[in-house]
Amino acid sequence: MGSIHEMDPLEVKDERPLGIRVIENSKRRSLSYHTYQAIVLIVTFLSYTTYHLTRKTTSIVKSALDPQTPSPTSMNLNSYPWQSNYLNLSSHGNNTLLGASNDGWAPFNGSDGTKLLGYLDVAFLAVYAAGMFFSGHIGDRMNLRVFLTIGMLGTGLFTALFGFGYWFNIHNFYYYLVVQMLAGVLQSTGWPSVVAVVGNWFGKGSRGLIMGVWNAHTSVGNIAGSLIASSLLKYGWGWSLVIPGLTIILSGLIVFFFLPVSPLSCGMHMGEDDADSPRKGALAEPFIPFTDSIDESDEEEHGAVGFIEAWRIPGVANYALCLFFAKLVAYTFLYWLPFYISSTEIGGEYLSSETAGNLSTFFDLGGVIGGILAGFFSDKLDARAITAASFTYFTIPALYLYRNYGFLNLYLNIGLMFITGMFVNGPYALITTAVSADLGTHESLRGNSRALATVTAIIDGTGSIGAAVGPLLTGYISSISWDAVFTMLMTAALIAGLLLTKLVIEEVRIKIDGTRIRRPNLV
Repeated sequence: MGSIHEMDPLEVKDERPLGIRVIENSKRRSLSYHTYQAIVLIVTFLSYTTYHLTRKTTSIVKSALDPQTPSPTSMNLNSYPWQSNYLNLSSHGNNTLLGASNDGWAPFNGSDGTKLLGYLDVAFLAVYAAGMFFSGHIGDRMNLRVFLTIGMLGTGLFTALFGFGYWFNIHNFYYYLVVQMLAGVLQSTGWPSVVAVVGNWFGKGSRGLIMGVWNAHTSVGNIAGSLIASSLLKYGWGWSLVIPGLTIILSGLIVFFFLPVSPLSCGMHMGEDDADSPRKGALAEPFIPFTDSIDESDEEEHGAVGFIEAWRIPGVANYALCLFFAKLVAYTFLYWLPFYISSTEIGGEYLSSETAGNLSTFFDLGGVIGGILAGFFSDKLDARAITAASFTYFTIPALYLYRNYGFLNLYLNIGLMFITGMFVNGPYALITTAVSADLGTHESLRGNSRALATVTAIIDGTGSIGAAVGPLLTGYISSISWDAVFTMLMTAALIAGLLLTKLVIEEVRIKIDGTRIRRPNLV
């Protein structure tokens, strides 16, 4: 009865990335487990930051393509001196749109320009959502490093092709539609892959906080995308897309050469009894993997989890439907917040499109804090559903206050926008990271680890359908009134919280039962 340890080492494929091999060979020793964890966090953070960087640029370019916002009046720079670098004043003292003529860019500068931009958003998000389900299924069946690299290179290519329309003077709507749809398909490779890789390296006990901090890549990418795209508009709106496209291509190459997919692929194994104290296998020359006969037999017996089987995991459907409404709110802000700011009189003034883009980053800064707080509280309370539901309910008054009082002055707008971002992105970040990783390694899978990408794709794919619906509805409803848009968002937040009611009750019951068990018997 031979064990896996008796196998010829040469029969097992060395799956360490080339960059890692070079580093270990130059040091003549293997990297520590914690060093691998640090590399995974840094590389995946960079990867998804650039995904969101390219995704955010479209919302910034919108007001250059379709400058149908109220004519801004001259700003009083003495009132807001920190903004002086962000404003662009013409020789006549009036703010002008950057990267486009006053007439915008055909075909988006017509009377239906806002609707056409809305079609681009919904087309991108619709194929993104559909692609997400397939991406998770494929990701669990191939090398995630290669899969992620392909997605990043393709995303960079089609983001740049959208920008090339500026230099090639392309005014055909269907060109931009097809390019956006192809970019959406390739963007769908990102999230299931990075969550699966991080989930492979970190145990459940610390996932909430670690992934809450790590999930800041979403907001960092949005902020970077806003700042880069806004600053490049003055040179032509095409640059606002080409530079982010080249950035994600460069990041894709870093992923290919440096991202270790799992401990097992690098000769290590994370112990089941203590997920935060991994057992390390010796990395001798040329490469001797450490594995376990039980793990190997489990993989052979189960294989990758199927799509329907993943839906049946307890909690997956609840969180997936909750995320539908949570992402509806989050992505409405992602795609329409700069446009909303530039079209709303704040403190008696209208802001330029570039200023609005920069101002919208405070929403993402709040999102960073919200994601960290949600992860921290969910770890401390050991209650993911209670934490997520609480944040969604607090989103409702935050949205109300931002809409009804955010226009009074700039500083109040910033403060309320920050708070809104914190509550909107908190549950979104928690569900798409720690919750997805938890469910992808749920006890009902009986040790089968090949479900992370599929479960992540199901949850985020369902959420992405909501992300497509929100911006689409906003394109229509905003033409009626922005009050109606915010009513829609508050309703969506309420439904998101209600969908977790069953899981919240279950967590409360477990907490009560646990308290009774710990209480000493005084009888």
